Amino acid sequence: MEDEQIRIYDNNRKPIGVATREEVHSVGYWHEVFQCWFVSSENGIDYLYFQLRSDMKRDYPGLLDITAAGHLSVDETVEDGVREIEEELGIKVLYNELIPLTVTLASIKRENMIDNEIANVFLYKNDQAVDDFNLQKEEVAGLVRAHFNAVYDLWFGVGELINIKGFKINNNGEKVLVDEKVEKAHFVPHEDSYYKMILKEIKQQLSM
Repeated sequence: MEDEQIRIYDNNRKPIGVATREEVHSVGYWHEVFQCWFVSSENGIDYLYFQLRSDMKRDYPGLLDITAAGHLSVDETVEDGVREIEEELGIKVLYNELIPLTVTLASIKRENMIDNEIANVFLYKNDQAVDDFNLQKEEVAGLVRAHFNAVYDLWFGVGELINIKGFKINNNGEKVLVDEKVEKAHFVPHEDSYYKMILKEIKQQLSM
């Protein structure tokens, strides 16, 4: 995985070459990623879905994250990124079923990593039950959802806790129900500006 070849870009999004995934994160090269947020609506309530990152992940183990996301390798287009959904969540989604939200720059800086992403962000209106998902356990440990309005309020400072419901996979490979309160610290530390922008874009789509 760390020697995966990824196209890299300068600050103006111009391609400047190829680097390994490890080099991308150690140097802080800009690189393209695919991101897809799932939403659903039931009885007039909108829900937003999050994956629970596996404890085996080197980066952000056990934190809640974008429903499905991943790096684009050097020979992939943005359209190819849709494979991440099937690989991580076990359901097949076609690229033309996705709603483009935005292309944005997103950065996470830590002591041992600089993750500078050119994020191609999409929305998918899901009509499948949470239990229908078959997760790639090496990558994803669970799938949960929350009221969209509650998530929106959390990032815009109205509340401090939200309720999530779904399932996670235990050490025996069994699905265990999740129904708990979480705060912002339970989510991957994307910049607040990223979360706010994406939530605004999703809210606009849900109002259509």
